[in-house]
Amino acid sequence: MYEVVPIGVIRSPFKDKKDAPIQGAFEPDARGFIEIDEEYVAGLLDIDQFSHLIVLYWMDRARTVDLRPIPFLDDAPHGIFATRNPRRPNKIGLMVVALERVEGNVLYIGNVDALDGTPVIDVKPYVPRFDSVPHADEGWFAGRENRPKPEGRE
Repeated sequence: MYEVVPIGVIRSPFKDKKDAPIQGAFEPDARGFIEIDEEYVAGLLDIDQFSHLIVLYWMDRARTVDLRPIPFLDDAPHGIFATRNPRRPNKIGLMVVALERVEGNVLYIGNVDALDGTPVIDVKPYVPRFDSVPHADEGWFAGRENRPKPEGRE
């Protein structure tokens, strides 16, 4: 078995799933911060040199697994691995955030979409040369614009 150890916690304005944006990119003004546990602070050396971060977190409030969910941006079911739906076999979430500043063990971030109190399992620098794929196919997401979460869906 594998062990995942939280390294910190996300603090955001979103207390409930219904309040969180579908994706952080749709809410550029959504701000929060990550409190890194003291034992990992040395690992933050040079993180302030990056404008964006990849944050992996544990979706601790996600419900049971749904292998064919209906995602927020569509009205038809898709396979869980073809969506960003949180009802996954492993509750690992990912968000790309803007790093605004670092103060001690606190990373102040923008484009937040995680719930307040969510455990952080890793932080990595976003490096466009490595992490951006020009001309990548968006699959069924192509042409879908942001919309409010459909009533009754989590």
